[in-house]
Amino acid sequence: MIIEEPNRDVRICFVGESFVNGTGDRTHLGWTGRLCQALSQRGDRITYYNLGIRRETTTELLARWQQDCDRRLPPGCHHRVVFSFGVNDTTLENGSTRVTLVQSLANARQILSVAQQTYPILMVGPAAIADKAQNVRINELSVHFAHLCETLNVPYLHIFTSLSQSATWMQEVEAGDGAHPDAAGYAELACLVQKWSAWKAFNFL
Repeated sequence: MIIEEPNRDVRICFVGESFVNGTGDRTHLGWTGRLCQALSQRGDRITYYNLGIRRETTTELLARWQQDCDRRLPPGCHHRVVFSFGVNDTTLENGSTRVTLVQSLANARQILSVAQQTYPILMVGPAAIADKAQNVRINELSVHFAHLCETLNVPYLHIFTSLSQSATWMQEVEAGDGAHPDAAGYAELACLVQKWSAWKAFNFL
């Protein structure tokens, strides 16, 4: 394991859509803010960039992620990028998904394969919502994302099953807008990531 100096200048970009944004969380921390809060409490100097934009699909993310990250992660710092996306691709509009499964995978492959050439990266899979039919599509996409990340050697956390079986997550989603939880739900997601061995290695814990 690589051991680095304490009080590092760590800059982390979280790239995705509304779940990265933390939509629905009245504390405005979401899961990403909670992760960075924990790192700061450990002693690192964390610069936290939340690059989540509501309703974005992988097609829109593909067009913007690199410029967004490159502007925020200068040479000389300990930089990290965490991706999490996919739910919006599976949303039905005019009788079809906003992005086809084939295109979602092509977009994800291009994003991740380019990103890993410059940055240490991780990917957190899409979350469960209150729509049973859409959840089938989300889970299918998550499984395909897992296979893609395996081929690219990108660590991937499949969160769908854990969250779909979580009373806290699902109750808050159903009490909210049908997609996003409140603080307790995001805290549960943050806990899943914190326990993930790839996250620990990512930050040299």
